[in-house]
Amino acid sequence: MQKPHSISYVFILLALILLTNSCKKGFETINTNPGQLTAGQINFSALFTNAQLQTSGNSDGNGYEDWRNNLIYSGCMIQHLSSTSSYWDGDKYLYSAPYNSAYWDENYPKAIADIVEVAQHTRNDSTQFNFYQITRIFKVFMFQRMTDMYGDCPYFQAGRGYIDSIVMPVYDKQQDIYNDLFTELKDAATKLDPTRPNTVGAADLLYGGDAMAWKKFAWSEMVRLAMRLTKVAPDSAAKWVQIAVQEGVMNSWSDNAVLHHEIAVSTPVVNGSGLVLTATDPNGYRMSKTFIDFLHNTGDPRLPYLATVCANPNQSADKGDTTFNRQMGQPNGYDPPRSGTHYDLIKAPGWPGDQNSYSIVNRYTFARLDAPTFFLTCAETQLLLAEAAWRGWISDDPATHYNIGVMTAMQQLKAQASAGPADSLITTWLTAHPYDPANALQQINDQYWVTGFMDENECFANWRRCGYPTLTPVNYPSNITGGTIPRRFTYPQSEASANTVNYNAAVSRLSNGDRMTSRVWWDK
Repeated sequence: MQKPHSISYVFILLALILLTNSCKKGFETINTNPGQLTAGQINFSALFTNAQLQTSGNSDGNGYEDWRNNLIYSGCMIQHLSSTSSYWDGDKYLYSAPYNSAYWDENYPKAIADIVEVAQHTRNDSTQFNFYQITRIFKVFMFQRMTDMYGDCPYFQAGRGYIDSIVMPVYDKQQDIYNDLFTELKDAATKLDPTRPNTVGAADLLYGGDAMAWKKFAWSEMVRLAMRLTKVAPDSAAKWVQIAVQEGVMNSWSDNAVLHHEIAVSTPVVNGSGLVLTATDPNGYRMSKTFIDFLHNTGDPRLPYLATVCANPNQSADKGDTTFNRQMGQPNGYDPPRSGTHYDLIKAPGWPGDQNSYSIVNRYTFARLDAPTFFLTCAETQLLLAEAAWRGWISDDPATHYNIGVMTAMQQLKAQASAGPADSLITTWLTAHPYDPANALQQINDQYWVTGFMDENECFANWRRCGYPTLTPVNYPSNITGGTIPRRFTYPQSEASANTVNYNAAVSRLSNGDRMTSRVWWDK
């Protein structure tokens, strides 16, 4: 497999920003339709790079949407993380409109506009045939995340403000979006041709334009899409899983779609979550008791590579103590220690006497500026296939997929995140924790939850789909869900006035209005 070339993200990004800003300013001034611009006037490779970087969660160089949606909300709601800070609203199901809409606000005018622009200008260029197919495939990934987070959203008309002057796009129904995502994936993956020239090259930060790698990505993404439908359309889910398996999905950690970041502060080339966890807000959170207890109770050898205990989290040079038995999780739903409130952390069972005795994210693996971003992995794909096999949708042995899923999940830490358990420990752990047919659904998805650590929006989506892991909600005063874990993010408040008709139509289709308690189409 061809891996991404060594490139300077910073130079590409700076060139892109200057070029894009110049072009867009011109569109406004001279009313030029960018659909008429040529590839010589816009660097589409740079736009594609930018779309990948921004989709990794750090569109502004400050980790804006990663901080708000991925960590503060999803990370706490799914109980990987915990916080006593008043602004970490996800811990207690409190409401912040701008935090809810951060991902939407950052991605629609940036990454999505870029990827639509690239698709528009490569679709009829025979010299960019594979580039166009790769763009379509990555666009599917981008929109699945968006619709999973918000539900109905602009899709068919999204990102076409400069191309078609559509400034008030229709909110498409999630079911219609999903139907088209399946169609796009199948068509683009089938058409990808490894014998054609690779014109993407280093601009593709995931696979360096490798057509075969993108085929595996596409069929694996199809599995993720399909398994979202287990509650609402199981027959359709089974059909698409079968197609994906027949065509060929990821089967090794080396197939992972992983973006390797670089250390360049205040630019989107750093890992957004890593920036927040080490520099922007290193003391605002702790690891959740739910998560740490689970890893302790199962003797999971990944624990020392996921967590650490630091005497002073504000000191980024303090890597802490990663010893297995030192790790301790902070319970969700509490106020700062010695705050004197009813929910004062010192009243929590097992209070250790010092909040710094609770674990934070490991600074050798994920809490780093250059930590990897895992977009889609073999481990996730194989675990979902284990569930599909358990459901009888494919004829494979569920245990085989489960074992591959867990093994590659552990292996990828050492291979792609700098440190992880030795193969001997992985084998020993799997032997002691074999696939359990009687408890398969929970076992498989508990492992998906562990595997997806730091891809919190994805873990939140999978939990809504299957109900695992089993989480105990918090019921903090003034929460906006009645003490239940939220089911979606809310639309930007500006949409009510800027795109009123389409916004109102979408809200009318939600069971409980534009609230975090309403469910998206597949979450029935």
